[in-house]
Amino acid sequence: MRRHYLIVSILALSVFLLSAAVASAQTGQLRGSVKIIGSDGKEAPVPNAVVDVYRTDMAGDYHTKADKKGEWVFAGLPYIGKYVVAVSAPGVSPQARAGVLAGRDIPVDVMLTAGNGKKLTREEAIAAASSGGGTSGGSTSGGGMSEAEKAKAAEMAKKNEEIAKENEKITNANTVIAEAFKNGNAALLAKNYDEAIKQYDSGLAVDPDHPGVSSLLTNKSAALRARAVDKYNAAIQSKDDAAKAAGIEAAKADFKAAADASNKAVELVNKQPTPTDPAEQKQQQTNKYFALSSRAEAMRLFVTKVDPAQADAGATAFQEYIAVETDPVKKSKAQYDQAQMLLDSGSADKAIVEFQKILAEKPDDPDANLGIGLALFSTGDKTKFQEAANYLQKFVDKAPDTHKFKNDAKAVLAELKSTENVTPEKTTTKPSRGKRP
Repeated sequence: MRRHYLIVSILALSVFLLSAAVASAQTGQLRGSVKIIGSDGKEAPVPNAVVDVYRTDMAGDYHTKADKKGEWVFAGLPYIGKYVVAVSAPGVSPQARAGVLAGRDIPVDVMLTAGNGKKLTREEAIAAASSGGGTSGGSTSGGGMSEAEKAKAAEMAKKNEEIAKENEKITNANTVIAEAFKNGNAALLAKNYDEAIKQYDSGLAVDPDHPGVSSLLTNKSAALRARAVDKYNAAIQSKDDAAKAAGIEAAKADFKAAADASNKAVELVNKQPTPTDPAEQKQQQTNKYFALSSRAEAMRLFVTKVDPAQADAGATAFQEYIAVETDPVKKSKAQYDQAQMLLDSGSADKAIVEFQKILAEKPDDPDANLGIGLALFSTGDKTKFQEAANYLQKFVDKAPDTHKFKNDAKAVLAELKSTENVTPEKTTTKPSRGKRP
C-alpha cells in the first residue's frame, strides 16, 4: 500500500514538473513600429530607434532596434510576462508603454515627437509609463493614431520645435556674446576704442535679454568713456574754433552714451534672479560690482562735462557703488569724487555735506579741506566766507607746495581778504562733521 502511494506521488510530481516545463516554454511574439509626426501632421518612420522592453512582474529586459521602415520585432518573449516598452531615438522625446503582453498579436505602434533624444532607464521607463508619461497597451485601433491623438502629437511637435529653436538661439547667442566680449576686451586693452565698441555692439545685437549683456554694456561704457576723454582732450587743445566745438560735441555724445550704457547694465543686473549655484552667485555679484563702479565714473563725467542737472542721479550712482566697495582706498576715492562732482556741477550745498563726511573721518585731508573751502566760497553767501577762509588756510598749511591748486587757494584767500576783509581764524580743534575748523 505504501508503495502504491509512493508511485502515485512520483507520478503527480512528474506531471507537475512537466506542466511547469511546458508553461515556462510558452512564448509569444512582440512587434511594433516607431514613427514620428512633424509639425505638419505627417507621419514618417524612425529607422534605428532604440526599443527597450522591461518585464515588470519579474526581472528581465530585452533590447533591439527598429529597421529602416521603423519596424521591430521580438520573435518570442515569455507569454505570461507583463512588459513596459520604451522607445527612444536622437532628436525625439522618449515614449513608454505600460501593460504590454506578448503573443497577443497586438502591435505596439509608437508615435514620437521632436525632443531631446533622452534614453529612458528601466526605472524611468516604468515610472513614465505608470505616471501617464506613456500609453498603456498596444497600438490604437487600426494600428494608427486617432485624429485627436494626431492633433495632440502635432501640437507637442510644434512646441518641441519651438523649444529646440529657442535652445539653438541661446546656444548661438552664448557663442556670439562670448566672442564679442573676448574681442572687445582685447581691443579695449589695445586702446582701439572704435573696434572695442563695434565688438560689444555685435554681441548686444544678438539678444538684448541675455544674462551676459550687462557685462557687455559695462565694458562698452568703459570704451565710450575712454574715447570721449581722448576726443575732449584733443578738442580743447585745438586752435581751430570750429574743430574745437565739433570735438567737444562729439565727446559729449560719447559721455552720454557711456552713462546710458552703464545705467542699462545696472538695471539689467538688478533684474536678474539670484542663482542657486554658489559659483554663479559669486559671478553675478562680480558683474554687479563692476557695473556699479563703471556707472559711478560714467555719471561723474556725464554730470561734469555734459549735464550738471543730473547731479542727483550721479550722487545716487556713487552711493550705490560705495555701498558695495570693500577696498578702503577705492571707497575713500569714490567719496571724494562724489563730493567733487557735486561741486563741479554747481551743487555747492550738497558738496559741502559730502566733504564734511570725509573730514569727519580725516580732518587733515588737504583735498577735502580745499573742496569744502571752495564749496563754501562758491555759494556766494558772505556769512560762509569766514568758514571758507578757515578751510582754505588749512589746505594751504597741509598741502605740499607741489599741489596744483595751492596757488589757486592762496589767490582765493587774498581775494577774501581784499574784498571782504576776511582772514583765516586760527583754531586748536580738529574739524568734525558739522563743526567749523
